[in-house]
Amino acid sequence: MVIKRIITGVSVAVFVGLFVWFGDPWFTIAACMVSVIATFEFYRMVKTEHTQPLMYLGLVFSVLFILNAHSPYSFTCPLLFVLITVIPLLWMLFRRSKENAFADWGWTVAGILYIGWMLSFYVLTRSLEDGKWWVFLIIACTALSDVFAYAVGSTVGKHSLASSISPGKTWEGSAGGLAASILFALILGVWFQLPLNLWQLTIVGLIIGIFSLLGDLVESLLKRNMHTKDAGQLLPGHGGILDRIDSHLLIAPVAYYLIFLVNNQGWLSS
Repeated sequence: MVIKRIITGVSVAVFVGLFVWFGDPWFTIAACMVSVIATFEFYRMVKTEHTQPLMYLGLVFSVLFILNAHSPYSFTCPLLFVLITVIPLLWMLFRRSKENAFADWGWTVAGILYIGWMLSFYVLTRSLEDGKWWVFLIIACTALSDVFAYAVGSTVGKHSLASSISPGKTWEGSAGGLAASILFALILGVWFQLPLNLWQLTIVGLIIGIFSLLGDLVESLLKRNMHTKDAGQLLPGHGGILDRIDSHLLIAPVAYYLIFLVNNQGWLSS
């Protein structure tokens, strides 16, 4: 299992690195593909005998949110929010089964927002000044935080962090993940010559580490509610795509607005 995890992890890291490096349209295409697979896994996981989200509608809107990151018009994002609210509601009126209609509508919208909208912030970040280096830093810190949290937790972890959500996570592992995120934010920030000093990079690394952990816990809570271990089996040793991007879903919008403040308001960089 460890060998599978390593091989899969390295392979994914290489492909992600290439897409980030070459930028658009490849990066956006990759984001759309990840969004489709992860959203499909989400709907398959939450689908039950009594819950039937509108999967295909959700897949389409998830991709539209990714593509909207390139829209030059300010009205398109609010329009998408109106459409994902109205269209599924109207769809429910004409669907044969009327049972649990609002629960199905809620899960449909949740999948779009949780995956498509959140991932679109990575595309927005890639388009910023120094966007390539910021995306490299965010993805690397998030991934390495997860690796070190697992390594430290599995070796010296004794105190459970959130036993009711994810019994395997420990305070020791979480501390190791946060330390790794901060360390690599410092290393990569200096290497990429990003416009922040060391203490500011420390804050960035800490924020990434915290939201990485929270993103992981959110998906763990979802899987626990749905009584499943993994969202999929596409990645040997890692589960599904959603299992690999869970930490990124929360950190993507947080990091984007943090960078926006740095670039436009001088906050953190003054």
